Amino acid sequence: MSALTTTATAPKASGRLRVNLATVFTVLVALGIGYVGVSYLFAPEHTASGFGMPVWPRGEAADFLTVKGVRDIVSGLVPLALLLTGHRRALGWALLAESVTPFGDATTILVHHGSTATAFGVHFATAVFVVVTAVLLLTERSSRAN
Repeated sequence: MSALTTTATAPKASGRLRVNLATVFTVLVALGIGYVGVSYLFAPEHTASGFGMPVWPRGEAADFLTVKGVRDIVSGLVPLALLLTGHRRALGWALLAESVTPFGDATTILVHHGSTATAFGVHFATAVFVVVTAVLLLTERSSRAN
């Protein structure tokens, strides 16, 4: 009887672990990009130097970096809103869509001869982490059904 109980509870425990991992990963993604956005608002020229591009605008032209800051803050708020309202499947799709941003950032850096290390080590790695989080969220139902 105990072997039957162990077998029946193992998938449930695995499902809970996946849900918890997806939740923690979502919070990390949201807070991480939100922090980057705030950094672009308050220290745009300093923050931009770590993005990976070879050159950034300076002086008044750097005001454009505020746009990036706002974009990044919104990219953090969307997952938090979906997480807090319990729309986990929509959250998975939203994160999958949001993964295009860091993939695009990495590609832009490479096309413009920026830092290859930053393109792959920061942006591409972030994109993969976001995709993994999205997949965890989008496959929760199948693991909950077990």
